[in-house]
Amino acid sequence: MFKHPKESQVSITELMLPSHSNFSGKIHGGHILNLMDQIAFACASKHSQNYCVTASVNRVDFLNPIEVGELVTLKASVNYTGKTSMVIGLRVESENIQTGETKHCNSSYFTMVAKDENGKNAKVPGIILDSEQAIRRFARSITRQEQAKHRTSKFKSSEFKIDEFLEIIKLHNAKINI
Repeated sequence: MFKHPKESQVSITELMLPSHSNFSGKIHGGHILNLMDQIAFACASKHSQNYCVTASVNRVDFLNPIEVGELVTLKASVNYTGKTSMVIGLRVESENIQTGETKHCNSSYFTMVAKDENGKNAKVPGIILDSEQAIRRFARSITRQEQAKHRTSKFKSSEFKIDEFLEIIKLHNAKINI
């Protein structure tokens, strides 16, 4: 079975309140991450028609601060489907209500896994790719998965070769004391 990503796209808009702010008066990143996780869950669950859990989050860069009183809109869409997992693309934008100015605050990719009623991984429907942008997003997810596989083995304690990194580390703000 295959579904179009539009069938499970989700967006939410929320007013940022003083209770969401950090000590500098900006909206706390943890609050935004919580909203991102909620919308990724909603999108993945809608697509798979199952309960879903967050397996990983690929890089969250906070590009612009969000102010108290701004409207924050989060948009989620399925970019990739595996056998039991989905990559949900997220975009976060804020809007100043008085000026109408919008800012791109961050984008991220959440890998979500569908679970059946017994907590076992459940098969998910595939997605229909009907545009160059959809194919690009799908291909990008495949590439990210391949990069993640290579990244993890190089730094396993059994595989790590300290001599390869000592000179590089000396160029950074660290003192080696072993």
